[in-house]
Amino acid sequence: MDVIDTINDLRQIAHTDRGQAVKKVAVILTAPRSGSSLLKSVLSAHPDIASMDGEVEPFLALTRNGFACNSDSDVITHLNDKEALLDNILDDMSLPAVEVPDYDILQDRWKKRLLLQYPALFSQAGIYLQLVRDLETVFDQAREQQIQGEAMLQELVLSRVFKNETWRLDYYDGKKNPAASHCFNEVIKLEEPPFVIPRHYRRPFGPADAGDKTLLFKTPPDVYRIGMYEQLFPNAQIRYIHLTRGYAQSVNGLMDGWLSPIAFFSRNVESVGVDLAIKGYTNLVGFGKHWWKFDLPPNWKEYINANLEEVCLNQWLSAHQSIFDSQVSCLSVSFEEFLSKPASVIKKITSYLDLQDMSGLPAFPVTMATEAPKIRRWRKREDSLLRLAERREVKIMMDALAYQMNPETWL
Repeated sequence: MDVIDTINDLRQIAHTDRGQAVKKVAVILTAPRSGSSLLKSVLSAHPDIASMDGEVEPFLALTRNGFACNSDSDVITHLNDKEALLDNILDDMSLPAVEVPDYDILQDRWKKRLLLQYPALFSQAGIYLQLVRDLETVFDQAREQQIQGEAMLQELVLSRVFKNETWRLDYYDGKKNPAASHCFNEVIKLEEPPFVIPRHYRRPFGPADAGDKTLLFKTPPDVYRIGMYEQLFPNAQIRYIHLTRGYAQSVNGLMDGWLSPIAFFSRNVESVGVDLAIKGYTNLVGFGKHWWKFDLPPNWKEYINANLEEVCLNQWLSAHQSIFDSQVSCLSVSFEEFLSKPASVIKKITSYLDLQDMSGLPAFPVTMATEAPKIRRWRKREDSLLRLAERREVKIMMDALAYQMNPETWL
């Protein structure tokens, strides 16, 4: 808690009353490993959509909300320190911009983001001062050399800040060294790896945007706290998008993520006195006794001694069941259709949100991937996944999500 207090002090987030003025909010509800990062990335290019660089999770932790604070899972019914949470969210919000980014703003965004990623490291006074000096050096160089390329500037920042600990770069989205053998082992976790990088060519969300821009949120655990955004934005219309994906693809992606040494570390359950004994996980990886990955459904403790495929199936089932149980009105779109007909799906979403059509779709980035994307990756675990297909609860949920139980249709 002392580190969290220090991080809050160093981030220096100003208070704002803009939350009361926000009129439009969109929330993507989905299970983890269902393509929400990619969908958010594409929608965030819309000129009337504001979004955060990452997810809401670190801001919940900074305001003592969620697991081990006011909940024993990812369920949150009542928010602590709502004003501070809202301030952090709005400070991180930005919109697309075509002009050269303001280096002062960008430098500040990098400082705030790095404090979320390595809180135990950068909360140390001497190391924090070095971080500030390193960022000043990089952005002075960028001004002098008129560096405008996003990838080049990002590389300059990371290589300068972690010049003596290059292994830390492996925890950034898309930057893993194939030869890396270490695993994530931070004492305190606020942002979940793979870490995001502050986006360039964005402008801050300002007072004039509150009334007519749509704030877009994407955090898979939000399926267990439907109603949270109504608490944060009491004068806004909240619209939900239910993003679906078949169980085989989702469970396979979850299993890959659980076994990754560098990604998706969400909760250290040792803090609540729990030891994991998940077969196919705890017995295979050094971090498997205490690190839970991805969402923490309300029934997670029932699975601490289960097989990994059971844990991942429960995460898929629980997420979608929670959406259905909430009876919240949603626009349902499938990730499979988004991949095959992206323009059609984006048009459906923008129409639902009362936004103008996007003039053109940006290139699809590879986001939060454990390996290169390809069709039917689930077949590498075909036998075990097809056994799960025989379960009644899987068939019922697949039918509810409008999927066929025909493996040839599972992309």
